[in-house]
Amino acid sequence: MLNSAKQGIKQALNALGIEAHRFQPETSPLARLMAALRAFDIDLVIDIGANDGQFAKELRAGGYLGRVVSFEPLTTAHRRLLQASKNDSAWQVHSRCALGDHLGEIELNISGNSVSSSILPMLTAHSNAAPASTYLGSETAPLTTVDHAVLPYFEGAKAPFLKIDTQGYEWYVLDGALATLPKVRGIQMELSLVPLYEGQRLWRECIERLETEGFVLWALQPVFIDPANGRTLQWDGLFFRP
Repeated sequence: MLNSAKQGIKQALNALGIEAHRFQPETSPLARLMAALRAFDIDLVIDIGANDGQFAKELRAGGYLGRVVSFEPLTTAHRRLLQASKNDSAWQVHSRCALGDHLGEIELNISGNSVSSSILPMLTAHSNAAPASTYLGSETAPLTTVDHAVLPYFEGAKAPFLKIDTQGYEWYVLDGALATLPKVRGIQMELSLVPLYEGQRLWRECIERLETEGFVLWALQPVFIDPANGRTLQWDGLFFRP
């Protein structure tokens, strides 16, 4: 009877487009991330491409209490990010900037859904799968590097973690982090299975590069699915230095 009731609840939730799971590593992506952060004693998270602060808020919901430093280049998103972090003393927001492989200024393409905004031109594989992501405009932002802007935050941290969500620009972020990467314990980075932005590097190259840097692929989580055919377009790859 109990199993039948559970099945009925599950079917009702599924009919509403909701799928419920226990908060444990076997069933929950956030629980997997939290377990990994605890296993590697992560005490600092650098959130690159923070948008409105979704990742940091998710970390807090999962129980992470350590330091977070967020980076975001879009003016509107950065403003909301400051608002989201204002009551969290362990969450710091860097001044508005993009991260890449050199110092200067860069033009950003602003997408309709904000989270798909990128320095790189968007390809039709992306916009067809997510029409709301189409570019609506652009703005300029200061451009800096991880080595220049992020490394100073590592003072006092024993196990820093980088989260890189820059919509196809991740390779350039790594190019600007050559002095920082040896000090990093873990990385979460978007990995595209198909070209979504012009000039981006795909998943195989990114995994090979991080393995060369001494990281081990720890977990993969689908994050962008084409709703028309169910094809996975992007993963979040989780990497740690053993």
